[in-house]
Amino acid sequence: MVIQYASQFKKQYKKLPKKFQIQFDKRLLLFLSDQTIPQLHVHPLIGKFSGYWSLNVNGDLRAIYLKKGEEIVIFTLIGSHTELYG
Repeated sequence: MVIQYASQFKKQYKKLPKKFQIQFDKRLLLFLSDQTIPQLHVHPLIGKFSGYWSLNVNGDLRAIYLKKGEEIVIFTLIGSHTELYG
């Protein structure tokens, strides 16, 4: 699987506290091993994010990504539930 990061994601990631960056990095490793692990809560989004998917990093932090075929995942946004969904 190829992981890519949108420029907006990179900016948001850099602004996160180091603790949250580490949490995302650990979740990414789990995601790469098996996207169906229940603690990731991977699910498709609806509404303005229709076509995108969400991955839970922790209780409130979410990473939004887009699938390009079966092998490419582009992380587009990362932030709290409120920041991302309003």
